[in-house]
Amino acid sequence: MNQDVTAKPDPVDQANQPVPAYSWYALGVLVIVYVLNFIDRQILSILANDIKADLGVDDAYLGFLYGTAFAIFYALFGIPLGKLADSWKRVRLMTLGLAVWSAMTAASGFARDAGTLTVARIGVGVGEATASPSAYSLISDWFPARLRATALAIYSSGLYIGGGVSLALGGLVVDNWNAAYPDGGPLNLAGWQAAFIVVGLPGLLLAIWVFSLREPVRGAMDGLPTPGDPHPFRSFVRELYTVIPPFTFVGAAMRGGRALILNIVVLLLAFLVAYSLTEVLQSGGGLIIPWITDQWTLLAVGYYAVFCWASALRQRDYPTFALTWGSPAFLCTILGYGTVAFMAYSASYWGAPYAERVFDVSKGELGFWLGGGGAAGGFLGVILGGRMADYLFTRTSAGRIWVILFGLLSPIPFAVVQYTTDSFTLFIILNVVVGALAASALGAAAASSQALVLPRMRGVATATFFLATTLVGLALGPYTAGYVSAQNDGNLSIGVLSTLWITPFGLGLLIAAIRLVPKANATVLDRAILAGEPSGPTG
Repeated sequence: MNQDVTAKPDPVDQANQPVPAYSWYALGVLVIVYVLNFIDRQILSILANDIKADLGVDDAYLGFLYGTAFAIFYALFGIPLGKLADSWKRVRLMTLGLAVWSAMTAASGFARDAGTLTVARIGVGVGEATASPSAYSLISDWFPARLRATALAIYSSGLYIGGGVSLALGGLVVDNWNAAYPDGGPLNLAGWQAAFIVVGLPGLLLAIWVFSLREPVRGAMDGLPTPGDPHPFRSFVRELYTVIPPFTFVGAAMRGGRALILNIVVLLLAFLVAYSLTEVLQSGGGLIIPWITDQWTLLAVGYYAVFCWASALRQRDYPTFALTWGSPAFLCTILGYGTVAFMAYSASYWGAPYAERVFDVSKGELGFWLGGGGAAGGFLGVILGGRMADYLFTRTSAGRIWVILFGLLSPIPFAVVQYTTDSFTLFIILNVVVGALAASALGAAAASSQALVLPRMRGVATATFFLATTLVGLALGPYTAGYVSAQNDGNLSIGVLSTLWITPFGLGLLIAAIRLVPKANATVLDRAILAGEPSGPTG
């Protein structure tokens, strides 16, 4: 049935509509998926020192493996998969992605060299790229706007629970495996390899449960039910041609000779910047780091691909472009949160390797205290932050942005003490505090990005949001800390604290967002129509 996209839901009805019990059940399943998502991603932290010893790599590679190698493919495939989440069955998409990343996590356990492990982790990134675009869109159709930040915060709590469980479980598996098989176990697997297999295989079973969820009507919760795309994979394939090199050249050529020339120039400039950074950092650091070329080359490809996608989106779907890339409020919000992620990803990943080197504790003990405390702090922070964001949003349209700003600034003094103290007990306590304070920003940032677009654009908006968290936060933060550590004889205290330089940039972006977001929130539909969104019946 055709629907007028200009029809706005009654604010009184929307505010008072009950939330079905099934929505809470489905949210619970999504939380479990996200828990496993971050177990598979974060377990690398507790295994890092063993991988370093067995494969003969350095801290820069460990930062590259956790950050850039994962993040670039996670971000790039998140774009077409975000488009697919806007047009296809989101439950099916998440099911397939869960099966892929679980299988690739298990495959990481059979890696015998850095190259094989890198390829496996890239596969994990591609699979995990399906999760949040699907989940964010589903949650927005299961919950009304008044509870969306809370629901997204509950979903996001899986990040911290999974991160904590990964450390505890990983430490337990490694200690027991190495004790039972000091010279290598079945298939000559070391403890860190067994840990990858143990956490990877359960995801294949969980995929069956996810497949049983019911698909909600897109946009119905906001009074804007949106018809499904009769040919969802056509748009997905078109999106691949806009973001995956070398197909991007074909996509650019289809848009005209000028677009192709601009495409080539941007690629050459990206590689020139990557080459220059490699030369400067390699010659200025004094220590030759073999992974530095891979780091900046992959980032060049990533940023080039994002440019290609944004350029194609501008021509093909200008309303979506206008409300995302063309919106200063949207960009300041997601990039501001990206600076929070820059520091948070670095601290969360390097916490276990740092503590293992500085304090005399076993992996099992470290995983229990660091993982448990991190999970508790992150869970409390993201839930309370989400509730506070919803509360402040009822008082002011910029309320959620203030919570993101709090998540940027409040952890800094505690992090400085955490990574300089000689007390393991104080380190663990401050890990809870820092994790909780940083986590408070996530639900607010996610809800803010969703509120700035129309329902049909939510999957793409989520993918764009995660570009900031991955290409700014994940791809740069952990690697920066690892690079600085490698240049300072493995001093992770200096490495982790070096990431604080990003703070002034985040502060400026979020102050701008506080000024811009209220007007942008109030004019979403008007700006979409002005950009060319149909204002009458649509099919």
